[in-house]
Amino acid sequence: MVKSALPGPDNIYREVLPNGITVVARSNFNSPSVVVTGFFEAGAIFDPDEKLGLADFVTSALMRGTRKRSFDTIYHKLESVGASLGFNTGVHKSGFNGRSLVEDLPLLLELLSEALMQPAFPKPEIEKLHAQILTSLAIRAEDTADMASMTFDAILFKGHPYSRPEDGYPETIKRITRDDLVKFHRAHYGPRGMVIAVVGAVKPEEAVRQVQRALGGWQVKGQREAPELPPLKRLKKMVSKHHRIRGKSQSDLVIGTNGPMRRDSDFMPAMLGNNILGQFGMMGRIGDVVREKSGLAYYAYSSLSAGIGPGSWEVSAGVNPQNVKKASDLIVTELTRFVQEGVTEDELADSKANFIGRLPLSLESNGGMANALLNIERHNLGLDYYLRYEDLVNEVTREDVLNTARRFIDPDRLAIAVAGP
Repeated sequence: MVKSALPGPDNIYREVLPNGITVVARSNFNSPSVVVTGFFEAGAIFDPDEKLGLADFVTSALMRGTRKRSFDTIYHKLESVGASLGFNTGVHKSGFNGRSLVEDLPLLLELLSEALMQPAFPKPEIEKLHAQILTSLAIRAEDTADMASMTFDAILFKGHPYSRPEDGYPETIKRITRDDLVKFHRAHYGPRGMVIAVVGAVKPEEAVRQVQRALGGWQVKGQREAPELPPLKRLKKMVSKHHRIRGKSQSDLVIGTNGPMRRDSDFMPAMLGNNILGQFGMMGRIGDVVREKSGLAYYAYSSLSAGIGPGSWEVSAGVNPQNVKKASDLIVTELTRFVQEGVTEDELADSKANFIGRLPLSLESNGGMANALLNIERHNLGLDYYLRYEDLVNEVTREDVLNTARRFIDPDRLAIAVAGP
């Protein structure tokens, strides 16, 4: 990809509105559409333990009706112009994602501002949503992959906010009232810390002007600051836990440890190493050894989760319940080999080519470009990050990968979570 096509200081327009909202915009006139995506400071980190899932409940309720429009009216408006708008919740931030034809951008921003600033939380809709959330949690409780992942987080992040599922538990959701939604919205929703990315067939200055018109007047006194993350206690020994779900023909297991934060210098070596360990080709070494050669798993891969706080580095596999022990032992053996021997020059070269080659693909769509702009803002990477990306990848050596792997992966201090019969 030619560097002029990459997002950088010369073609990213960035403006901070007087009320604190940061708008980043980039035009793309090859498509008649526009994407509006962003995040704001109202994540699950604010949830009290006894009402876990509250932040997620609020974001799910934002489109259920505003002071101006009913639930049906909102969705009819979006459907009539082929547009979409939705909200989601993470630990630190909640977010939104919308798209429309460029001529319908004013409508999209109007509905976004109404949902953020004037949700009505209508009682009949909240009761329906309450029931839907409880149904989804009942489905989650029967899902071996979901429960293995939750059990893993509970081991790895014991006593830390990251141990809690953002969507809560049935008993915490049952305690949440409409009044709780109203109070949470009043305390935590506001323009401070909000970032909006607009990418598509609109001039950046015009995009900012439209965001200013829709959300520039939003003022909130006393918007709460996010609490500080407590220090993470690393595992001192191997910890295994089996979450039993009767009547299942498959068990899911997650084995891993802590990983770097997104801003850490270890992030790129860890990403390249992880690609070799369990992503590239047929899911890397893990997929090759556990699935292809040994036939012990329906799927097996590794993943790295890195964000604002401490991350995780984990291997996931779906196996026959009778093969859990064999698959676990084989994964631990492969992790041990990874930290003892590191990666080969050929593996690293292939992984680097893969990272550099797929960057243009990830930026081809308006949505991909908007996510890249948000990535820059969320982690303070600098507007020139994607111009430096190829160099950042190529700078990583075999020694960097090996040292990073050894820093994080101790085969004697892993979290092992299994969910199944």
